[in-house]
Amino acid sequence: MVVARMVAGAGSALAMLSLSGCGLLWSCTDTTAERGEAGVRVDIVDTEERPVGVTAEVTGWRREPHPQVPQEGNQIHFDFRFEGDTLGSDPAVDACAVDEERVVLGCQTVYSMTDFGRPGTYTGDEYLTVDRPEQVTEVLLIPNDQSTHDRRTCEDDIKDGGGVHPPDGPDRGEKL
Repeated sequence: MVVARMVAGAGSALAMLSLSGCGLLWSCTDTTAERGEAGVRVDIVDTEERPVGVTAEVTGWRREPHPQVPQEGNQIHFDFRFEGDTLGSDPAVDACAVDEERVVLGCQTVYSMTDFGRPGTYTGDEYLTVDRPEQVTEVLLIPNDQSTHDRRTCEDDIKDGGGVHPPDGPDRGEKL
């Protein structure tokens, strides 16, 4: 009789946990968005590859020492611009210095809120450190919005993590 009550009580407890959203198994899945085509001017896309309404562009670049560490030699100094109606979402994209065959020599993420320009436009400049700056022939942007990179993964939080994440940034030596 006592065993029957315990079994019945355990079933009731499991039913309550399931109904409250506290099930024993979470169906958490992580996926990574496909990387978009790199270019000098790109329309930024979210993790579902939908345009976010913002365009990013490299407006110029040059080889020169960083003024704070001139002893390190030439780096790639590039200018960029973000334009669009939804800049309040603070999109970010990866910028990559590439050689003539579009092989990555170095990348970093640039954010739309780096500097303020006229309404609807944010401009800025950054330095990219590369091993052989003399091989750089272009600076390209990858259109995937990286501003959601802090999203939790299933490994971090099985209950609230998961979903589609932005693609990882390219590694040196990878071809765009």
